Amino acid sequence: MAQAYEHMRSRWFNTQFMTSCISTTLVLILLGTIVFFMLSAKNLSAFIKENLNVSVLVNDELKQAEIDSLQAELTNTPYVKRLTFVSKEQALEETSKDLGTDPTEFLGYNPFTPSFEINVNEPYANNDSLSKIVAELDLRKEVVGVDYDKETLESVNDNIRKISVVLLIIAGLFLYISFALINNTVRLTIFSKRFLINTMKLVGASWGFIRRPFIKNAFRLGILSGIAADVAMLCGIHWMKTYETGLNAIVTSDVIYIVMAVVIVCGLLITFICTFASLNRYLKMNSNELYNI
Repeated sequence: MAQAYEHMRSRWFNTQFMTSCISTTLVLILLGTIVFFMLSAKNLSAFIKENLNVSVLVNDELKQAEIDSLQAELTNTPYVKRLTFVSKEQALEETSKDLGTDPTEFLGYNPFTPSFEINVNEPYANNDSLSKIVAELDLRKEVVGVDYDKETLESVNDNIRKISVVLLIIAGLFLYISFALINNTVRLTIFSKRFLINTMKLVGASWGFIRRPFIKNAFRLGILSGIAADVAMLCGIHWMKTYETGLNAIVTSDVIYIVMAVVIVCGLLITFICTFASLNRYLKMNSNELYNI
């Protein structure tokens, strides 16, 4: 019995194990990819919302001290992420550059109004919250108007909700597929050793003793497959960020760490559960039943 136990322990790094490791790694890459896209989609949603501008037009007659005071007050409000003051001269310069012509040449005066360009924090980037913010700003004597693109914001929020539902459905489907594929891989590995398991039962080995090498192999399989999947995904993410540097604001270090942790944990949990369930099936069988499966 001890020899059979040592035989199973010594052969964990064989061709069959390597095949199982490769198969499990590919499945974990599939699972990690959907987790990566879900987290990146959340960051992309926040990035888009926080880059929508709210223009706060202020009185043209305000003195610099009053503008500085208002800017400091607005900066300290919980909904402001970034705030930039745009003078009427700066607005004229930017518009002239975009249009290729100076509006003052045919108007005779500068038609622009100084303003604060505000990017709000993601939780406030919805029409309900912004309506309250606009109403609050309109009550201030320094403010002559507040403007933001309501239709674009509503469209962004609607699309994000739809994408989130689709991603959740895909994530659930991928999780099921991942579990099924890894389960089949583990079951085939244990199936090939069913007679050895039965022999150990016949000579009096306890279920815990029989399970031990298989559970250890399951943890090795989960850890090695998870690490291999993480390395493959890190290479892919690095290539993406090198190819498109704008992804740095969306694919943050937090996203990468969470994806790596999820892949490792899923690799360990799924291989352990599948191994334990498959082992129990064969441990409950008698010798005659083994020949009928």
